[in-house]
Amino acid sequence: MTSDPFVPCFERPEAASGPELLFAVRGTDVLVDERGGGPPRLPAPGELAPLVGARHFLGTLGDRPCYGAPLAPGAEPPAGLRLAGARSLFLLFEESLLAALGQAIAVVEWDDTHRFCGRCAAPTEPDPAERVRRCGRCGATFHPRVAPAVIVLVERGREALLARGPHFPPGVFSALAGFVETGETLEAAAAREVHEESGVRIEGLRYFGSQPWPFGRSLMVGFLARYAGGELRIDGREIVEAGWFRADALPKLPSPVSIARRLIEAFVAGAR
Repeated sequence: MTSDPFVPCFERPEAASGPELLFAVRGTDVLVDERGGGPPRLPAPGELAPLVGARHFLGTLGDRPCYGAPLAPGAEPPAGLRLAGARSLFLLFEESLLAALGQAIAVVEWDDTHRFCGRCAAPTEPDPAERVRRCGRCGATFHPRVAPAVIVLVERGREALLARGPHFPPGVFSALAGFVETGETLEAAAAREVHEESGVRIEGLRYFGSQPWPFGRSLMVGFLARYAGGELRIDGREIVEAGWFRADALPKLPSPVSIARRLIEAFVAGAR
């Protein structure tokens, strides 16, 4: 649909004068239009107007303003429109459109789950000046929150450590990942998660990059690391299968839009 990057912002800039994009979401699903054949696409905003609740401005794709809105309870989309899981669109939507979709899912969920104050239970109201809901009784504020997570690709010579979680698609392996605990540094979280999930110790931790991941309400921070010892072992719960894979004999990999895939591709490039 567009090669322009998605730029999140709270207030709609004057330059955002192009046709609007509206994401009608319910949980982590979005309403898509499959009429006329071809891949799924976003329905026209005018068609969605009677089906959605309050709209939230998200940011811009080029000159196109983007909005997210909850699909109203009991709303019946017309024939040809259906709810699609966001993850099922990974290979069908451009990365910039997926970024806007992720923002829509996260903002709509935040708005829906903070209607009442967690301190005094009074109703909250949106602040017109920033993305926050504020309690009129006690003044508590509720911003959208991001949970930091680390994802680590461990290298052992020309091999990389890859693993499968119980909810992965069949045959797909990825790098090891987990959430950062309160009071923990990113570096400590990386070492802990790798050891907890695989029994492996790491050294030479190197920052690779990051990726907002609203589908899990998190920010994924990617690292490369070297194997420093330990026998491979898994718990059978969080990790159901793991192994060392050569760059020329990799298993089925995650989606190309994921930072996990980029980490693996960086390993492959370095192993040539």
